[in-house]
Amino acid sequence: MTELPSHLTAPTEFLDHQSEAVQNFIDEVVEDRSADRRLNAVKLYYAVRDTVHYEVYGADLSREGLKASSTATLRSGFCLHKSVLFAAAVRALGIPSRLVYGDVRNHLASPRLIEHIGGEVFFHGLTQIHLEGRWVKATPVFNKLLCRLYGMRPLEFDGLSDSLHHPHGNGGAMEFLKDHGAFDDLPYEFVMTSMRRAHPRFLEGTGTVSGGSLASEAVPPSVLSN
Repeated sequence: MTELPSHLTAPTEFLDHQSEAVQNFIDEVVEDRSADRRLNAVKLYYAVRDTVHYEVYGADLSREGLKASSTATLRSGFCLHKSVLFAAAVRALGIPSRLVYGDVRNHLASPRLIEHIGGEVFFHGLTQIHLEGRWVKATPVFNKLLCRLYGMRPLEFDGLSDSLHHPHGNGGAMEFLKDHGAFDDLPYEFVMTSMRRAHPRFLEGTGTVSGGSLASEAVPPSVLSN
C-alpha cells in the first residue's frame, strides 16, 4: 500500500486541528483516539452534521471565520465551514483529508435563498478522507432537523463509500454539475472568487447576507416518509 504524504494529516491555516477549539470538539465526540479510525471518523461525521447548526445567513467568510477552530467555537456555518471542521478533526486522528469543491443543484433552499443565490445551482464544499486504503467523499452538511423541515433525508456515512448524493423526499438527489477538484487546504482566493462570481447577491463584505434563517424559511412538507 502506498504511503500518503504526511502533510495530508498536518494542521494548516484553515484545518487548524492543533487549536484548543478543535481538540475540545474531538474530545466531546471521540472516547478513544486510538480506536478504529473508520468508526471514529463516522462519529465525527455525525457530530459535524448534527451539532454544528447549518446556517447560510450572516455566515463569516473571512479567513478567520472559515477556520476549523472558528466553526468549532461558533457551532454554526454552511458547507464551506462544516467541511473544513470535519477535515481538520479527522486529520487530528491521523486520517488524511482534503477539501473538494463543486457546483451542485441544491434541493435544500428557501425561495428567499434561491433569490439571493440567483438560482438553484450552488458552489459547494465537502470533504474527502482516506480510510482503509481508499479515498471516500463525505458531506456532513445538512443536519437532521433542517432535513426534516425541508422534506429531505439526512445524508448518512459509513466510512466505506461516498456520502455524496443527498436523497430528497420526492426521490430526487442533489445533482453534481461540475467538480473543481480536491485541495490540501481551503483555497481562500479561489473559494471567494467562485462565490463572488456565482452568487454576487449573496455576499456582503467578508460574509453572507444577514437577516434570515434557513430553518424559519422552510415550507413544511405535506408528507415526509419515515
